This record gives sequence, C-alpha cells and structure tokens, in this order.
Amino acid sequence: MKELKDLKLQEISKLKDMDEKTLKAELVSASKNLYTLTMKLELGELKQSHLIKALRRYVAQIKTVANTKGFNVG
Repeated sequence: MKELKDLKLQEISKLKDMDEKTLKAELVSASKNLYTLTMKLELGELKQSHLIKALRRYVAQIKTVANTKGFNVG
C-alpha cells in the first residue's frame, strides 16, 4: 500500500531550485499519481484517502513555484 512517504514528494526548497523542464516533469508525474489515486478512490480500492489531499496540495505548490518564477507549466 502507498503511504505519504512512498509518494516521493519534494520539499518546497528543492522545488524552488528546479528549472522549468524539471518542474514540468514533476507536475506531470504528480498529476498522474493524483489521477490514479482519485480513480482508485472512486472504485473503492483506496483505503488511505488522505493521500489525495496531500497530492492536491503538492500540485498546487509546484504550480505556485512555477508561477513565481514566471514559468508556464500549465
């Protein structure tokens, strides 16, 4: 089973050091994980619904860092 530490989320300080290409890759990866967990929740296969909240916040943090740097990551 996945746990929060298994999601391999970067710290905000590490996100701030990334370039546009790396941030975009991180966003795509996190979005795919979020989609997968959301589908598992809908199917009733996910027991740890708190992971979705953590991933949603992580995606928002990536977008915020990218926006403050002036990157267009989507």
